[in-house]
This record gives sequence, C-alpha cells and structure tokens, in this order.
Amino acid sequence: MSDTAGSPVPHRGERHHPDVGGKLNWLRAGVLGANDGIVSVAGLVVGVAGATTDRAAIMLAGIAGLVAGALSMAGGEYVSVSTQRDTERALLRLEKDELRTMPEAEERELAEIYEDRGLSPELAARVARELTEKDALQAHAEAELHIDPDHLTSPWQAAFASMAAFTVGALLPFVAILLPPASLRVWACIGGVVAGLAITGWASARLGNALAGRAVARNVGVGLLTMLVTYLVGLLFGVTTG
Repeated sequence: MSDTAGSPVPHRGERHHPDVGGKLNWLRAGVLGANDGIVSVAGLVVGVAGATTDRAAIMLAGIAGLVAGALSMAGGEYVSVSTQRDTERALLRLEKDELRTMPEAEERELAEIYEDRGLSPELAARVARELTEKDALQAHAEAELHIDPDHLTSPWQAAFASMAAFTVGALLPFVAILLPPASLRVWACIGGVVAGLAITGWASARLGNALAGRAVARNVGVGLLTMLVTYLVGLLFGVTTG
C-alpha cells in the first residue's frame, strides 16, 4: 500500500521485522547457551581434574554437569517463554475486547501511531482504516504491542533450542579433557575452551553490533578465571583428602 504520491507505508515493511528480530534473538540465545555450556562444564571438569587424575571420575562429573546444565537451561527457557507467551496472549485478548467494544477509538489510536511515525494526518487515517478493514487485530497488535499474533514464540522450541545449544558448548571441554593423556588434560581443555569462547564472543559481538575484540577478551577472561578458581579448589580438596 502507498499513497497517491508513491510514499511507502511503514506498516507493510514492518511486518517483516518481527521475523528478523526473532531470528536474531534465536541466534543470540543459541550463542549464549553454547557459551554457558562451555564455561559451566569446563569449570566442573577442570575442578575435578585438579582433585584427581582418575579419568572415570572426570568423565562422570562432565556427564553429570552436561545433563544437569542442559535440563536446567531447557527448564528455565520453557518457564520464561511460557510466561512471556501468557502475557502476550493476555494483551491480545484485551486488544480483541477493545476492538469489539470501541472500534472507532481504536482506529483513531492506530492513526495517531502512524502520525507519530511521520505520516500526515490524512494518510495516517487512511492507513489505519485500510489496515483495520483487512485485519484489525494484526494491525493493532504489531503497531501498539509489537507482537505478531501469528508467530508467538513456542516454549517447547525455545526449551529444546536452549538445551541443544548448551549441549553443543558443553561437549567442547568434555571431549578436550578426556582425549589427551593425564599430563596434558588441563592444558588441552584450556586451549579448547579459549578457542570456543573466542568464537562465541565474536559471534555475540557480531549479532549485537559491538566491538568484537572487547567481547572476545571478556568472554575468554571469564572462562579462564572460572577454570582457574575451580582448578585451585579441586587441587585444594585433592591435597586435603589425599
């Protein structure tokens, strides 16, 4: 839709933004989930490696940390997205009621939104009227609530995606510490974790349009500090129990 002068109506272009923003959010959540998996399991297995050289004990700790962390991430994401979805549904129900009980006022409100975005009062009124006639709920939900009623986030999809991302990240330190001989385990794990965190830091910076160097340094620094502290704790307990 456009006016007689050929000026584009913002609303039509904006219909694509929820999908783009949703994909970016999914990618960002995946990167953060993988990052959590790397740091959490790396800290756990390095800590156990500081206490013992028993490969079976390190493997058991890694598996426990991976499973517990992945399920925790999935459960937390499911609850969070379910709460968000319930809120969005409540807002959509309220919007439906308002459209049914006071359609004229709602149409004026929609026109005012487009006026605030730069359209002339006449064009804004025309846009509001035509969009309301086509799909009133869709038009009002996207303009007022920034919700696409046809594409609400699925809690189950979010849960499985979060669990998968954590698992992929957790496998890096888990494999890195189990494959090498005992004398190289910790160093191999550190090397793998640094590489993995550098990648996730770079990816998160790219998705957020931030400085990659700073994000990578911060990410790697947190991971190294986590492994150092847990290794020292494991070493302390290993000496104490020994």
